[in-house]
Formats: sequence, C-alpha cells, structure tokens
Amino acid sequence: MIALENNIYFSSEANDMDLDVIYSFVKNSYWGKSRTLEEQKIALENTINFGLFHNENQIAYARVMTDKVFFAYLLDVFVTEAYQGQGYSKLLINKILNFPELKNIDKWMLATKDAHKLYEKFGFNIVKSPEKLMEKLSQRAKIIYE
Repeated sequence: MIALENNIYFSSEANDMDLDVIYSFVKNSYWGKSRTLEEQKIALENTINFGLFHNENQIAYARVMTDKVFFAYLLDVFVTEAYQGQGYSKLLINKILNFPELKNIDKWMLATKDAHKLYEKFGFNIVKSPEKLMEKLSQRAKIIYE
C-alpha cells in the first residue's frame, strides 16, 4: 500500500482488497444485485483492482479490464457510504487513470446510470457514435442494463 494523506492508502494489489467489503457494496448496488460472492471473486481475480484504505479498512474500490495498450473498461467504482462526499472517488479515479500500466491507454469506457458529472471531470464523454458499438447481453444483464 502507498500512503497518500490523512491515513489514506492506495493499493492495486489484489491481496489487499477486502472481498467482503467489495461484495457487500456491489451486492446492494443497482448493477450488482444478481452477482454471487463466487462471481465477484472471479471478477476480482481477472481484472486490475484498485482500492483506497483508511486505517487498513477498505473505503473505496474500482477495477479495470484492459489489454494495457489500446482499451480499458472501468467498472465497479464505489466509495463506502461513510466516506462518500469527501473526494475519494475523484482521488481513486485519478490514481487509476495515472497508474503507470494504464496512463497511455488509447480508449477508456465505462457505464454509469448516475455519475456522468463525476466522470466528465476526467475527460469521459457520452459515446459520440453509439451506432458503431454493439453488445451482447445475457438475460441477467438485460435486467440491469435495459
């Protein structure tokens, strides 16, 4: 873990992530209601994970799927309720976008229902040519994304 400020630490080490905290938050989110703990564990094991910690307790999380050159997808971004509204989402996103392995990615994407203003601060925009994008959704994903 890397010390940042006021007993806040940053980590990209999967072993530092608290799966129970992550699953508890995601399970109660609009996007993760149907996930199982095992699915969240598999997702954690197969993406780059980022967390903020206060006094060794995880307070924020995000993960990135990427080839580390051309494309990255940011997902499962959250700050625990007690720490929301204190700038930690901005701090975490900034650390992710400037992470050495990711800072030169050509194209980033994400999906959000309610945090457009946050991501716009980091250069994210509404997709300019959505007709060029395609998706394939499982029945479970249709419930979440349609």
